[in-house]
Amino acid sequence: MRYAIIGAGQIGQALAHAFARKNIDVAVASTRPPEAIAPLAKSIGPTVAPRSLKDALEADIVFLAVPFWSHRDVAKAVESWSGKIVVDVTNAYGVPLEQLDGLPSSAVIARALPGARLVKGFNHLPAGVLAEDPSVKGGRRVVFLSSDDDAAIAPVAALAEQLGYAPVDLGRLDEGGALVQARGNRWTQLIFQDLIKFD
Repeated sequence: MRYAIIGAGQIGQALAHAFARKNIDVAVASTRPPEAIAPLAKSIGPTVAPRSLKDALEADIVFLAVPFWSHRDVAKAVESWSGKIVVDVTNAYGVPLEQLDGLPSSAVIARALPGARLVKGFNHLPAGVLAEDPSVKGGRRVVFLSSDDDAAIAPVAALAEQLGYAPVDLGRLDEGGALVQARGNRWTQLIFQDLIKFD
């Protein structure tokens, strides 16, 4: 499996640190050329490789960690999203509901990436917490996952386990997934809930 993180902001960097901690190769890209983020990638670790946006989007699992409306620029970078697993790490806090046509933010992103197998995940924790080691007091930090594609959840959950997290499947995007999606100027119930699972 090939992995990529699109976005080099605080959340993208937190995810890159998670991969680096476990020595898992990951491509990082943004709308800037790879040489612009090369020093950042190098500072995180040797398994974090700067790539062009087009190259990074060839990965099997892509983490979309960009400001919400920037997903439209990313959407144009490849001809087809068919079959690609996209983990939506964005938050649409402050985006007026009418701009989302009343839909959950992940549904808006799914519409922009036709054919993609969208999984909402890794978005409920602040960047600083996400960047920390997920092993806490003998347990593992929880990450919530939701998708309308049941089969897409499994490889993302397996990767979350590899990264040291405890994945929790919330079900469909408009059901359990709605608990981790900002609505207008309101954070929903599971946002910022830093939960630990003890095995």
